[in-house]
Amino acid sequence: MSDGGTPVSEIASSFDVVNRRFIERSIYDQRVGRPRPSADFPDFEEFVETHPMGSDMTIPVRIEDIRPLGEKSVYDIGVAHEAHNFVANGFVVSNCGVRMVKTNLTYEDVQGHEEELVNALFDAVPSGLGGGGVVQGTTATIDEILDRGMQWALDNGYAIEDDLEHCEDNGFREEADPSTVSDEAKNRGRKQIGSLGSGNHFLEVQRVTDIYREDVAEAFGLREDQIVVLIHCGSRGLGHQVCTDYLRRIEQDHSDLLESLPDKELAAAPAGSPLAEDYYGAMNAAINFAWVNRQLVMHQTRQVFADVFETDWRDLDMYLLYDVAHNIAKKETHTVAGEKKELFVHRKGATRAFPAGHPEVPEAYRDVGQPVIIPGSMGSGSYVLRGGENSLDRTFGSTAHGAGRLMSRTQAKQEFWGEDVRDELRDENQIYVKAQSGATIAEEAPGVYKDVDEVVRVSEELGIGDSVARTYPVVNIKG
Repeated sequence: MSDGGTPVSEIASSFDVVNRRFIERSIYDQRVGRPRPSADFPDFEEFVETHPMGSDMTIPVRIEDIRPLGEKSVYDIGVAHEAHNFVANGFVVSNCGVRMVKTNLTYEDVQGHEEELVNALFDAVPSGLGGGGVVQGTTATIDEILDRGMQWALDNGYAIEDDLEHCEDNGFREEADPSTVSDEAKNRGRKQIGSLGSGNHFLEVQRVTDIYREDVAEAFGLREDQIVVLIHCGSRGLGHQVCTDYLRRIEQDHSDLLESLPDKELAAAPAGSPLAEDYYGAMNAAINFAWVNRQLVMHQTRQVFADVFETDWRDLDMYLLYDVAHNIAKKETHTVAGEKKELFVHRKGATRAFPAGHPEVPEAYRDVGQPVIIPGSMGSGSYVLRGGENSLDRTFGSTAHGAGRLMSRTQAKQEFWGEDVRDELRDENQIYVKAQSGATIAEEAPGVYKDVDEVVRVSEELGIGDSVARTYPVVNIKG
């Protein structure tokens, strides 16, 4: 069709089950061969009739030969089946982030309610790969969310003023430009407003086990044995599509720059260029979407707690401690060689950690420092820190955003069995976990992650983040 002059849009609409990005790259890259599954390509169930399958739903293969072939473009086929476990890791900037919600409940109050809570939260908060959200918005809804961020949630009854006051940037990036976000990205986001997604995203009910700085913990509203809720998710398919769209444009408009980079995953448009300005506007719009997404997940959580404990969520003091973003880029002013400069600060695998006195720290926390939330694993717990006094000098006001993985998802599924992990966490640690599949639990097993205690120790030693409190899981839901 392409060789005959058919427009890409018409080709894509003719194959609506094929990823549009795959079609475009197949055409634009002008490969000598255009690999595609044959008409009789078997589905998984047919395939395992003639091939041995392991207990962890993987297919063992024997490598016959390994030869260097240089660099080649490769593609993986996404399928809706739990046995499919190959994921291509692209460089995505889409405002993943975490928020912590406080309550006046103690661990004793929730004991005996764990199974009810995990089931109710799993039913109320959409999770997993693909569509599904609390709100099924129109294009106009998406445009308003992209433009106004948390103010949209406030105006539509999903937030209160206090939520905005305890959110990084008050949940609004004024540089957002919805016109720079593609229709495809908006359509993906339209079906996912208020959803966890998949991978390492989660909603976790936790108990505070340790307080390290009493004065800061008091300012944060934290105390030992308190129940809190940690929400980790981002801008879902919308943010991923924004990244995909702009990577494609960067490849086309700045191929000379890409060739000079040590790794193509560092792809970027030169600061100040029209493409860079468009990308920054689109990224900020995705940031606004992500804050609304986490807000709606929080809204659903409040309703679940109100139902389970038969009272209003306000009577449970379910107020936001803080929402802090990670995996984003922002224009900030920092001192470099004694001179104040406006810079793009890319926090990839990092999160903001401004110290006490910084004007961008919410007024409630300005005297003690910005809250920093560092998740560990669903078996080890998480930390609340405050921005350290050395963070601006050493790391542009940043610290680690989490424990980080020790092994790939594929390796995790080879070493862990999801049901065993779930049962062990419940029986030995009194942690109740529910996910869309056993494979997801295996991918996120506690042994997959680094020692969060060590990660936080390094932050303390560098003076970029100070420990305030430690939390431990009670209930966890994942996609």
